[in-house]
Amino acid sequence: MVALASAVVLAVVLPFAVATAGPAGPADPGGVPQGHGTARGLLPAAFPGGATGRGEVPQPSAGPDAAAPSASEAAPGPSGDRAECGPELTSPEGVEAQTCVLGQGHDTWGRTYYRNATGGPLTGVLTLMAPDGRTVQVRCQMAASDDPDVCETPHAATVRRPGGYTAVSEIASTQGKLLLRSGSNSPEGEEG
Repeated sequence: MVALASAVVLAVVLPFAVATAGPAGPADPGGVPQGHGTARGLLPAAFPGGATGRGEVPQPSAGPDAAAPSASEAAPGPSGDRAECGPELTSPEGVEAQTCVLGQGHDTWGRTYYRNATGGPLTGVLTLMAPDGRTVQVRCQMAASDDPDVCETPHAATVRRPGGYTAVSEIASTQGKLLLRSGSNSPEGEEG
């Protein structure tokens, strides 16, 4: 009974939280994150206010340190926006993706820009790894569409130094076949 009541409350409150929090917006005035990738096709100014993505509730990694970071662990946060992006990758099946670690002020989060031109639905898993070993993972349902979309983790307080974060996105068919793996720190030209 408690689980049912919790699910109902979550279903009512979550859309308001997403609408209120939303992403911070583009990492630079041009709307293209700065970093390794050029973000030619997936990152147009199509997301000027940011998209909410279709991620499920994050599931922090279990472990003795899985609690939220204390104020002493959070970095002071530089002023301005931060973005560290890997290259834009394309699979032979028609999936395009670019994964970034984004930050604004004291917050850091992971985001994957993607386009699913496969003709069928896909599942994406985006994992953000913090420098202290904690992880946040979201699953995103990726409908077939030639339009770009995003999957992102919730914004969270930056731990230690902003540059110590890594994000990895894995996109698979509904049968579980891995189609594309994209990372925020992938060297230019490396796929998979």
